[in-house]
Amino acid sequence: MEGMGIQVFAVVSSLLAVAYTGLIARSIMRKKEGTPDMIEIAQAVKVGAKAYLTRQYKGVGIFFAIVFVLLLILTRFGFMNLFIPFAFLTGGFFSALSGYIGMTIATNSSARTTFAAKNSLNEGLRVAFSSGLVMGLIVVGLALFFISVGYSLVRWFSIVRGLGLDFIASTMISFGMGASAQALFARVGGGIYTKGADVGADLVGKVEAGIPEDDPRNPAVIADNVGDNVGDIAGMGADLYESYVGSILATMALAVSAGLGIAGISLPLTIAAIGIFASIIGSLLVRVREEATQANLLMALRKGTYSAAILVTIATYFAIVFILGPEYKRLFGSVICGVIAGLLIGFFTEYFTSDSYKPTQNVARSALTGHATVIIEGIATGMNSTAAPVVTIVLATIGAYVFAGGLYHPQIGLYGIGLAGVGILSTLGITLATDSYGPVADNAGGNAEMSHQPPFVRQRTDALDSLGNTTAATGKGFAIGSAALTTLALIAAFKEQIILLGGSIDLSVMNVRMLAGIFLGAMYPMFFSSMAMRAVGRTAQQIVTEVRKQFKEIAGLMEGKAKPDYARAVDICTKSAQKEMLKPAIMTILMPIVVGVFLGLEALLGLLIGALAGGFVVAVMMANAGAAWDNAKKYIEKGNYGGKGTDVHKAAVTGDTVGDPFKDTAGPSLNILIKLMSIIAIVFASFIMRATFFK
Repeated sequence: MEGMGIQVFAVVSSLLAVAYTGLIARSIMRKKEGTPDMIEIAQAVKVGAKAYLTRQYKGVGIFFAIVFVLLLILTRFGFMNLFIPFAFLTGGFFSALSGYIGMTIATNSSARTTFAAKNSLNEGLRVAFSSGLVMGLIVVGLALFFISVGYSLVRWFSIVRGLGLDFIASTMISFGMGASAQALFARVGGGIYTKGADVGADLVGKVEAGIPEDDPRNPAVIADNVGDNVGDIAGMGADLYESYVGSILATMALAVSAGLGIAGISLPLTIAAIGIFASIIGSLLVRVREEATQANLLMALRKGTYSAAILVTIATYFAIVFILGPEYKRLFGSVICGVIAGLLIGFFTEYFTSDSYKPTQNVARSALTGHATVIIEGIATGMNSTAAPVVTIVLATIGAYVFAGGLYHPQIGLYGIGLAGVGILSTLGITLATDSYGPVADNAGGNAEMSHQPPFVRQRTDALDSLGNTTAATGKGFAIGSAALTTLALIAAFKEQIILLGGSIDLSVMNVRMLAGIFLGAMYPMFFSSMAMRAVGRTAQQIVTEVRKQFKEIAGLMEGKAKPDYARAVDICTKSAQKEMLKPAIMTILMPIVVGVFLGLEALLGLLIGALAGGFVVAVMMANAGAAWDNAKKYIEKGNYGGKGTDVHKAAVTGDTVGDPFKDTAGPSLNILIKLMSIIAIVFASFIMRATFFK
């Protein structure tokens, strides 16, 4: 069977990633967890995180069961084939599984990172980074396994039944819906949990009571640490799992419309498989000397990620020539555009959010004149930061299209844009590792504070945490950039899906229904963000009330003679997150179907375009403004402008609390929103074409 060798290569690569993940996890678990106090604190975080995910998965499981039945009904009436309902379930399952595995290893690594940091900064880095690498490799391993095996089954079925490549394309593009739905629930729910706890803990602990961050007297401190894991690890993992799957599937579908056949379908699988090997090799290069400074640590992480990117780039050229032939080597330029775009967006994100550069230093300086000026400067910084990423994506899109030959063959040009998205995500294994390592380092710092370790231990974990903030901000920029290119490919795939189904679509800019859809699409990311932000606010209000209550009612708590009721804050965040995540998630899933049925296919296409343009800009603004506020606060805590405990610091804390739902709830959720809406449109295209009021 043509392309069978590539399918085997992809499956073997995915299994290698999973096996290597097992070895890393085993190595981490062999390390000493620390003192009894460290173990007790870490255990409380483990229990809280597991309880949250268990409750979330039960709720999301009910939703998946209902949608599965609805998809089966649509299958019965001929609106889709039988593969799609089962692909929906398995996509969601693997997404949830990758998040659960990554979070489990992370919660087992925090105390081990703290204990390792007692020996050296380098040992602490190795444990924390290894934990992040588990998240990165398990995501790409399970995702590529899911796609490869699913593709093999669909292709075998199409050969047995005598079906064409159109069947393979339309079926495979639908495989991402389950992963996207799970990702949205994980991101929104986890973001509400983590930032509700964080904002509540900071407002009462830091601002009102004047106690340090992660102080064991704060009743919300365990909930805050749990939130780091469920939001920034499980949530981010599900987000990028969905992007990774979506970029590969969209490009596979576009290969058919471009006339590239099985070879074109196989290429993105090959690039993803190469990326796994490159990520593993890059991870082995992340080493520093024992006396390493923070600059050395950052350079070590960059050495790993840049090396992986270079290896993928070189290998991709030979893959294109081998699979498609020398006449298609121009597609290599499309992949290069994606890789460069990812690196540039990461750099721009670091520039606007790191306290080593002027933008964040200006936010810190604005705290000298009070709370309001901090808010103004932070929002202005976020707005200003949107220009460079947007221009980068514009140039990458045009470059990928032109390099692929889109000026003469538009379908191949669209395939080139899809390859750019695959290129930017090809090294996700190590890129996600540098992002997921941050919350582990943050938890390690909290563990050091709560277990009363010597000051030098907290200094080392703070250095790791500060480095993690930089890599996390870069990771968010990477996620946003990859979401934009993936969504462009998905929108192109939606248009091709309509044609495959025998429909037509009026692409005229003056089509009134398309204009209406564009307006609705531009509006919806802001409306969605307001729901997410208010959900965080309501959760934080409950936490503030509970923390104040315990400070008042538990005798000896502020003197350190009594322990707070940590479980109560954990329970509040868990219940609130489960309740609050439903409305924005369900509305997002229904939005494309409702617009398509009542306003037609042109309006639906306009909705997707408007949501992409509006959502991308808002996501960049929120992520960068929030990170700038956070790092401005940390810049002051280093001793600048008076340091901790001053009015300047309190103003910066206000900025940080406002920025929390910006950068960790609403902003990241928009990455998933713009992709999920496109996938929903593709999956339900046949139903919408028959049910729409505008034939």
